[in-house]
Amino acid sequence: MNGEPCEHHTFRLLPWTDSEGKPCYLLGDGAGYVSRMADGVESVQLGMAGDLLGHAADLLADRRVTEVELHFLASRLSESLQEVKRVAESRGARLNASGHVPDNDMPGHREPDINNP
Repeated sequence: MNGEPCEHHTFRLLPWTDSEGKPCYLLGDGAGYVSRMADGVESVQLGMAGDLLGHAADLLADRRVTEVELHFLASRLSESLQEVKRVAESRGARLNASGHVPDNDMPGHREPDINNP
């Protein structure tokens, strides 16, 4: 840092936790080594989630699947969903910090209505 104000720096939720399971954050402008590493980890996590969904579809289509296999699948899906949720929260926070708010009024977008599914 050169002593200039760092107005463009924001906190980023990283796609991993510490040894106690607590969230990790990075303060920066999004252009450094750790930011690029986090981008890579997020990419791997999202790719693995897609692969896992394909495996889940195959497994659920098999009528001979065992309870143990279903439990294992549910455990991996839960882990993957936690990772994907963290990625979404991180990216959403960065969008809000940049002043870009997604347009919820765009065609095809509908907020869920719990009283009228």
